[in-house]
Amino acid sequence: MGSLVKSFGIIGLSEGNGHPFSYGSIINGYSPEGLAASGWPGIYEYVRRRHASEFGLDGWTITHAWTQDPESTKKLCAACRIPHSVGDYLEFLGTVDAVIIARDDYETHFQIARPFLEAGLPVFIDKPLSVDVSELRAFKPYLEKGQLMSCSGMRYSRELDEPRAYLAAYGRLKLIRGAIVLSWEKYGVHLLEAILAIVPARPVSVRMPLAEHASALVRLDDGLLIQIDALGECARTFHVELFGTQRTGAFDITDNFSMFRRMLWEFAQSIRTGQLAIPPERTLEIMRVLIAGRMARNENREVLLNEIQL
Repeated sequence: MGSLVKSFGIIGLSEGNGHPFSYGSIINGYSPEGLAASGWPGIYEYVRRRHASEFGLDGWTITHAWTQDPESTKKLCAACRIPHSVGDYLEFLGTVDAVIIARDDYETHFQIARPFLEAGLPVFIDKPLSVDVSELRAFKPYLEKGQLMSCSGMRYSRELDEPRAYLAAYGRLKLIRGAIVLSWEKYGVHLLEAILAIVPARPVSVRMPLAEHASALVRLDDGLLIQIDALGECARTFHVELFGTQRTGAFDITDNFSMFRRMLWEFAQSIRTGQLAIPPERTLEIMRVLIAGRMARNENREVLLNEIQL
């Protein structure tokens, strides 16, 4: 775990999620022709605006790729200059030093990650890690020893550098609101990562008021209330608002490249140093909030996090 990792294997894709192309471009650089032809025009547009100095990850490289669709794997390799496509991700064993599972269909995470974790490889898993209690219990020892990292890039979003650095200037926080597209499980986790990485207080319960979309009220142990609205299908929205006794702030999170680059750097750094990038209890806490939100919605009640024992 303390040695420098040179070779990553990357695994994708999940529907609507182009993270393998983003992560691959950041780590390996990219082929303009290959990325333009990848079917991910939004990624191509934001990647091509970055300076050459922003690519590469300290000499590390993605050498092997697998997706469930050979044609998609071919496009990924062409876009991100990945030399080896494989027909079975188990072929990574014995050939790469670490694995990036760059897909957000959390139902597949445990099955895919298990052989690599059992083989002792460092693994990064895209958010959310899992909303299955038994899987989270199985993941827990790997999180605790620093072999596994899982988070949303929004934990490292550039736009929230100001409140992370100057939180005391806000006085006593009374309310934090966030709004995001799509579902609670897949996208609410983005804002939970972003917000709970800023504040020292910890969540204790979740309620889901009746609404057309998923609206979660997360109560923290210091009385702070976090409201997160996962709006379903709507215009692009990644928005956070802080309300304190001394200051308020509103932030639109738009710079995917920077947050992904910082996240991947943290993963690489954790392998090099053996130091945990994220305290394991924080990762598990966020998964418990997701599960509590689902329970609160289904059971129409306030759910305490301590009901979910990991």
